Amino acid sequence: MLSPIDIRVEKAKTMPPKKKNAEAEMLQGTLDMLILKTLVMGPAHGHTIAHVIEHTSEDFLQVEQGSLYPALHRLEDRGWLSSSWGTSENNRKAKFYELTPAGKKQLTVETNRWRQIARAIELVMGER
Repeated sequence: MLSPIDIRVEKAKTMPPKKKNAEAEMLQGTLDMLILKTLVMGPAHGHTIAHVIEHTSEDFLQVEQGSLYPALHRLEDRGWLSSSWGTSENNRKAKFYELTPAGKKQLTVETNRWRQIARAIELVMGER
């Protein structure tokens, strides 16, 4: 008789591979922190924000539009970002996002929380 873990392993062997790189999936809430951090450099539109995150992570993290724009709207609704319409570098109308003072404070909170999570994982993994 197969145990539950054996069943999951057998299922995984027969399932088609996922299109996304599972290693690059972000923990919930991490995208918000990365967006806030990216906007410390100044206002940017969505495509640029995604590109900066991807480039800075040496293309390990991939930011999907289906995740990015809901996150931008959520951060704006919380008062951590403001937005205005402008013209992108290729002369197209684009919405530019900017970090608010409340967003800067939240970035500090999120960064500290991330460091606590990373430290806890290191402890569990025996890295320290």
